[in-house]
Amino acid sequence: MSFIRKFIKNDKGATAIEYGLIAALIAVAAISAMKGVGSTLNSTFSNVSTQMGS
Repeated sequence: MSFIRKFIKNDKGATAIEYGLIAALIAVAAISAMKGVGSTLNSTFSNVSTQMGS
């Protein structure tokens, strides 16, 4: 019975899962931000290329 109580009180695994979820959310936010910046840069370089070609 005491083993079960210790197992229930042990929250190290839950903490690791929480940190993993936080890291995943940060990664998703970073990827989204980089995609936005990437499309803006692509548009800017396309505009520069068009202006230089004219």
